[in-house]
Amino acid sequence: MTMTNERVSPGQYPRQSATLANEAASVPVARQIVREACAEWGMDQGAAETGTLLISEIVTNAVRHGHSYSVRVITERPRPDRLRVAVADQSRRMPKLNIVGPDAIGGRGLLLVDALSDRWGTDLLPWGKRVWAEIAIEAGDP
Repeated sequence: MTMTNERVSPGQYPRQSATLANEAASVPVARQIVREACAEWGMDQGAAETGTLLISEIVTNAVRHGHSYSVRVITERPRPDRLRVAVADQSRRMPKLNIVGPDAIGGRGLLLVDALSDRWGTDLLPWGKRVWAEIAIEAGDP
């Protein structure tokens, strides 16, 4: 795992990222990265839990459908009142929000992301894509 904790200058917001193997064992590692970033940035437990669940679903989708050797997990505060989690992989296959029946075993990951985030999306990159989700954080959070 390659971890980057980017230093911030005045007017910039913090960001952490790590490159992980594209395998199921990376999902709990990604959750831990988000938990640690939220704790370091003084965010409340609710924001940390939501961010952790979001990254878990996005990494799981990348592992199942991304066909890359690695994924890049990114946790950042693009603004003082936002938490963004993202996963970049080398696949250009775009994620698709599916509606599944009540008896389906899987297929609800992006439904959860859609329900729990304020907004989410996919950025197509020259070498792959980045799937991200954002939530608002409490005004009292640093």
